[in-house]
Amino acid sequence: MNHPTGQALIDDVNSTTVPHGQGAFWWLGQHGFIVKLGEVVLYIDAYLSPSAARNVPPLLQPEDVTNADVIVGTHDHGDHIDRPIWPALATASPKATFVVPASHREALIADLSLEGDRVIGLDDMLSTTIEGVKITAVPAAHELLVTDPVTGFHDCLGIVVEGNGFCFYHAGDTCIYEGIQAKLRQWNIDLAFLPINGRCARRLTSGCIGNMTYQEAVDLAGSVRPGLTVPTHFEMFDGNTENPELFMAYLVAKYPQLKAQIPLHGQATMVGGSS
Repeated sequence: MNHPTGQALIDDVNSTTVPHGQGAFWWLGQHGFIVKLGEVVLYIDAYLSPSAARNVPPLLQPEDVTNADVIVGTHDHGDHIDRPIWPALATASPKATFVVPASHREALIADLSLEGDRVIGLDDMLSTTIEGVKITAVPAAHELLVTDPVTGFHDCLGIVVEGNGFCFYHAGDTCIYEGIQAKLRQWNIDLAFLPINGRCARRLTSGCIGNMTYQEAVDLAGSVRPGLTVPTHFEMFDGNTENPELFMAYLVAKYPQLKAQIPLHGQATMVGGSS
């Protein structure tokens, strides 16, 4: 299926009007999304580096990304914080602020020659507000909840974003852990992006750290009850995939009152209001 890429995708984002109480998103593949709230454009876990291992080519070149207000990396893995492209993103979107786990902030500034005042580090339930959009960090258990022994900062985060009368949750890479449901129920979440690629011994022993299964993602949605749930992180690499139709079928069977949608690469989706 053809989908917008390059400047056509950027033009689509820029020209999309997002009324109050709504949000719009575009899937970049893997766990990467562009989200627009009002006039504010966020890039979350944008994985744009070319690789022979990719099953989906990058939808954008880093220099295309001229419209970012916020660039979020939920954890320091290459398909989430795409280190080779971040300096180019900083140049292409000179007003963009980077939001990262506090545990990685100093290393990212030093390693990528980013301006320190453009990089904000967050941790458990800490928030920052950028262009009127509030971003709050929620710990993510990428198989396990890992914290720095000195600072106590978490290696991996999800985020809850509030702006334009709209609230969404991007889980980052996570499994279910004790207390995550209670944390998330503090918000009325309009949209949730949840990874479904799962985990197993074969992947873990090869260094591929896992996430929720599709069944666990369905149950997290059932507990938090977002307005719309979007399964992600299922198509990019051989051997680390899942069929999103299984997620959809299980959600319909178990929580028929909930809405969910499989994302399409580069296609705009409006959420909230009468959508």
